[in-house]
Amino acid sequence: MTSQMKIIPRAERLIAALDVASVEEAKALVQRLGDSVTFYKVGLELFMGDGYFGLIEWLSGQKKKVFVDLKFFDIPETVRAAVRGLQNRGVTFTTVHGNQAMLEAAGEAKGDVKILAVTALTSLDQGDLDDLGFKCNIEQLVLSRARRALEAGCDGVIASGLEAPALKRELGARLLVVTPGVRPVRNRLADDQKRTVDVAQAFANGADYIVVGRPIRQAPDPRAAAQAIQATIATLFST
Repeated sequence: MTSQMKIIPRAERLIAALDVASVEEAKALVQRLGDSVTFYKVGLELFMGDGYFGLIEWLSGQKKKVFVDLKFFDIPETVRAAVRGLQNRGVTFTTVHGNQAMLEAAGEAKGDVKILAVTALTSLDQGDLDDLGFKCNIEQLVLSRARRALEAGCDGVIASGLEAPALKRELGARLLVVTPGVRPVRNRLADDQKRTVDVAQAFANGADYIVVGRPIRQAPDPRAAAQAIQATIATLFST
């Protein structure tokens, strides 16, 4: 692997997405996965139910790391207050999606939480960006947002594995790259993710972490699916 890769415990490089409707479902999946996963993403679907912060506390008590994926997008003072509210809750990552002032507010308030700036969602392709009025290609947009994130004091970005090589080439190890839309080899799903890579390609391209949801959650044996991903990761990293 490239020397620019950060030193991260191998087992933590897989982040499993708890994209389920209830805390009870989330806890059941975590218990089913056991020691095959140590890092979890909790996002908007769970946030709309009951017990979101109780789940974060429970995950922390289970010695799991937590990624709060709420993509804060609001006036800077509101973003600042929201990020500050995550301090000292056992949260490792959270996401912010906005302009420079929003990113800077998050960076100033982060405390013990690492801020990940959203670049371009992996459910969007070039046609979608054209529809949204962006007058550049996806790689240019991702690089621009990543540079801004670095200037704003963010710790990393959310970016497709397709753009990870350009990020590492331009910015090296200065920003973490967290890659969603990962599909294991021979398990490509028909879903809303458009810009996907497989596990090995994501890391070869420069991802520091990968986020995997449906390929684990919808597998006949979720634990076996997670273990297979971890086995691939083990072939790529020595520790």
